[in-house]
Amino acid sequence: MYIIIGLGNPGEEYAQTRHNVGFMVIDKLQAKYGSRFKKGRGAYFQEKILLKKMPVILAKPTTYMNLSGNAVRHIVDYYKINDLSKLLIVLDDFNIPFGSLRLKPNGSAGGQNGLNSIIQALGTQQIPRLRIGIGNNRIQSGRDTKNFVLSTFNKREQKKLSEVIDWAVSAAESFVTEGIDVTMNLYNRNIFDET
Repeated sequence: MYIIIGLGNPGEEYAQTRHNVGFMVIDKLQAKYGSRFKKGRGAYFQEKILLKKMPVILAKPTTYMNLSGNAVRHIVDYYKINDLSKLLIVLDDFNIPFGSLRLKPNGSAGGQNGLNSIIQALGTQQIPRLRIGIGNNRIQSGRDTKNFVLSTFNKREQKKLSEVIDWAVSAAESFVTEGIDVTMNLYNRNIFDET
């Protein structure tokens, strides 16, 4: 069994913000393969789907981003996931240009508070993560960061956002069906680069 968890903030006021691209990817996967999300046993919504006959749990924490670790810990414990290589966290990253994906098997939180909460809750950095670039090179301070990630995409980005979400959905599917190494080689780039 695989588990794919998208990060975001609950509530309509956050639904279209940059910080919620993880939720957007999980919503697209659910719409493609599932019926509807159900309340999980902990602070999250979940749906079970099949990818090439492989059972996959999709989940969205109902905690705020900074407390994502609480929900992820509960999911991992509830489903008795001992092999964290079958867990994928999907999240935003303002250090990566818009349209870029970065799949990695492990590493630090890189300033992403939701991922930091998960690392703290699970006690390891050995957690696969799919970072979706929401980019901004002009962030100067913690206040700027918060305002930026909680802002909506600009009009130019909104026109291309569905392509980015579809690209990330394909990467998540590949993670399950092809493995992380193949997926990194195929998807760790900017979808809009002309190469």
